[in-house]
Amino acid sequence: MSNLKKSFQGIFPILSTPSDKNGNIVFEDLRKQVEWMINNGVNGVGIAIASEIYKYSEKERDEILSTVVDQVNGRVIVVMNTGGESTDLSIHYSKKAIELGADALMIRPATFIPTTFQENINYFTEISKTVKCPIFMQDQSSAQISPTLAIECAKRSDNLCYIKVETPPTIPRIMELVSLKANENIKIFGGAGGAYCVEEFSRGSIGTMPGSTMPDVWVKIWNNFMSGEVEEAYKIQNRFSPLIKILSQTLGLSAFIYKYIMIRRGIFSEDSGYVRGPSLRPDNLHFKEIDMLLEELELI
Repeated sequence: MSNLKKSFQGIFPILSTPSDKNGNIVFEDLRKQVEWMINNGVNGVGIAIASEIYKYSEKERDEILSTVVDQVNGRVIVVMNTGGESTDLSIHYSKKAIELGADALMIRPATFIPTTFQENINYFTEISKTVKCPIFMQDQSSAQISPTLAIECAKRSDNLCYIKVETPPTIPRIMELVSLKANENIKIFGGAGGAYCVEEFSRGSIGTMPGSTMPDVWVKIWNNFMSGEVEEAYKIQNRFSPLIKILSQTLGLSAFIYKYIMIRRGIFSEDSGYVRGPSLRPDNLHFKEIDMLLEELELI
């Protein structure tokens, strides 16, 4: 694993998966989205839970990843979520993702059956032995990875060198990780829609994985922070906080909202906003409220 492959930082939006009313993936719009991301200066893209990857067949997962890798063509990092409810299944997904061209993996703990601290260590370390690429351990409220668990995993494998912190409140969690990690080979990314990205950057996070709808805004925030214009980074984040709040709603609802905004911003075609069930759907008033906000923020 090269040093380059272990030095990820910056903005890694999680792609939305455009689908038509019959549930078919609209690959032309997927490619357009990737190109839009790159043109706006992102450092990487992810295919993960916000991409609804758990709703697609293995064949479809492979097609999504292959399309993204082909469109990226080595210009930015591609991260693929390969978590599974068994170690063997995650290993299978992980090997396939690397075969198809992913640069890194993102894996959350198995959650269907409660597991112990040691079982989680075994899960991550056994997966890491089968692939030679960086792995983001994904810490979510429904699949938590405590700072202590993350550090213990990093001690056992060079591959387990990133953690994406999403369990709220993220700030004290990141602070605890920073205090514990010492010389351990683990780097911190934020997630949770980027809602607290500047606060997280200020406390040791080296990147964030927000949603798909405004890579231009996230890149401006990151660039300002990295150039020392921290106050300006906060101002931009605060200006867009009403939209970030809307986007941070439950996953079933937010998938519709993400795709609707992508349509309104001209990235997805009009018929690419379908979300596979089960799912929640915003009402018409909700869409009007989003339109008003997009206009106010000059995003459309």
